[in-house]
Amino acid sequence: MTLSEEDRERLADIVELQPTKNGVLQDRWDVESGSDVHQYLESELRDYYYRDENSLIRATAEAAELVGKAPESGEAPAVHMSENERRVFAVIAGPDERAESVVSVLHAVRDEFDVPDLESADVRRALQTLKRKGIVTVEHRTVPTYKLAVPREDVNIAERDDEQSAASEA
Repeated sequence: MTLSEEDRERLADIVELQPTKNGVLQDRWDVESGSDVHQYLESELRDYYYRDENSLIRATAEAAELVGKAPESGEAPAVHMSENERRVFAVIAGPDERAESVVSVLHAVRDEFDVPDLESADVRRALQTLKRKGIVTVEHRTVPTYKLAVPREDVNIAERDDEQSAASEA
């Protein structure tokens, strides 16, 4: 995804101000409403931000790297994950291992957690969410393959129930 100069500047604002709210960005960017901020984020910066457990806007690790700014904090922020995201995170290849296909991750999750009804679409969705949060990276070979972008121990997992995640992603 290629970002315009304005997109990069706005992404830098998110990195600098995080955790932040639509209203703060509305004032900073001089836009009409918080709804306009949300629409802009979803259409232009979807891969570079996420909402934390309090629905505050945070930049992904990739976003901070892209704009050349490290987020300011000593401890990694708590990353909220659905049950499927936690399962995928637990079994996916580490940063120094060979990346795996969706099907490979699916079988690992099924084996480790005894969830025979899990579908590849569920695993793909979890991988894409973890990628957006900067936790998983994708390598394009014959098929896309995935592995952790950071060591497991560097991720501070906070629980998030599926009802809350559905509401924040709507």
